[in-house]
Amino acid sequence: MKQKVYAYFHAGSKNHGCEAIVRATQSLIEEKMILVSAAPEEDKKYGINKIVNVIGKTSSNYSLFEKIKIKFGNQILKSEQIGYDFSSKHECESYNGPGIALSIGGDNYCYGHTYNLYLAGMNRHLKQRGLKTVLWGCSIEPSTVTKEMKKDFANYDLVAARETISYDYLKMCNSNTVLICDPAFHLEKEELPLPKGFVEGKTVGINLSPLIQKSESISGITLLNYKNMIESIIENTDYQIALIPHVVCDGNDDREPLRKLYEEYKSSGRIVMIEDCNCCQLKGYISRCNMFIGARTHATIAAYSSYVPTLVIGYSTKARGIAKDLFGTYDNYVLPVQQLSNPDDMVKAFDWLNNYKESINKHLMKVIPDYKERINIGIKKMNEL
Repeated sequence: MKQKVYAYFHAGSKNHGCEAIVRATQSLIEEKMILVSAAPEEDKKYGINKIVNVIGKTSSNYSLFEKIKIKFGNQILKSEQIGYDFSSKHECESYNGPGIALSIGGDNYCYGHTYNLYLAGMNRHLKQRGLKTVLWGCSIEPSTVTKEMKKDFANYDLVAARETISYDYLKMCNSNTVLICDPAFHLEKEELPLPKGFVEGKTVGINLSPLIQKSESISGITLLNYKNMIESIIENTDYQIALIPHVVCDGNDDREPLRKLYEEYKSSGRIVMIEDCNCCQLKGYISRCNMFIGARTHATIAAYSSYVPTLVIGYSTKARGIAKDLFGTYDNYVLPVQQLSNPDDMVKAFDWLNNYKESINKHLMKVIPDYKERINIGIKKMNEL
């Protein structure tokens, strides 16, 4: 590429999905990326600084004039746009063109109005500083797209969508939109020694996140379904169970609900808890499962790309879109958490997965190699920029 490549809107590597996107993207391009991180200390902890140049986000130091304008916008105009425009302008001061800036958050446009204002501000100011902007490996929820978001999408020099539901919509907003796979499908795995109780090829990997619990339609139904599924696995199969966290951020830590499950069923001798480690090592554990049930998108991508039959406990476009692209349908492969209504919904979904695991494994082995080739069109388009 022979030019500066910035990666921005990175929340930190305690979210191992964010870490996986950085690692995989860096493995696909020639130039060493400059990662602008909200949590550089996390990236150093997991070794990201060894493969990319990590710098911290520039904090906003507002002038008196800017403070007055922000207050006017908030109190008189009842709009946060001025504030986010100034804050994104200050953040962009550490970027210098010519070069490319990759927005690598994936589904950041799915998290509401304030995120969208900040992303749009970054897009504008980065271009003003002589950079080409790329929305990299993204998903959006078409039903929430506004006129302002459409204008923002059109302002990117390249949009690379990671599944067809988002791609079909974004292509209407920006003609320079391509369909790729999530970069994390290219993540390398690292196999650490297995803990006692994890039997390779005879262990069901399970991931649960606090995020999906917040999306449930009936209070407590998600954890109840996980419990009933685990009890069914223990009673009706000879599989071991590995609880695998994939995000360990404060306030959004997979280990919290997983530890509850571990404490309840550890006396069975059939369940182990995987400790936190980097995303390559987590993929190493997931790849040695015979099936995987996951809530975190990049935990399920680690499973898919390792040919592990997978049930996604999803809540968003990205889960449905990726499954649809791999299997032609998301029925049976994605169980939306919002649709959990009976205590045995996950038991039934697991039983289906268990019944068809051999054919699913063969299907993934057949389609994944060509599916991963999708990334090349995105890399080619970046080079053309």
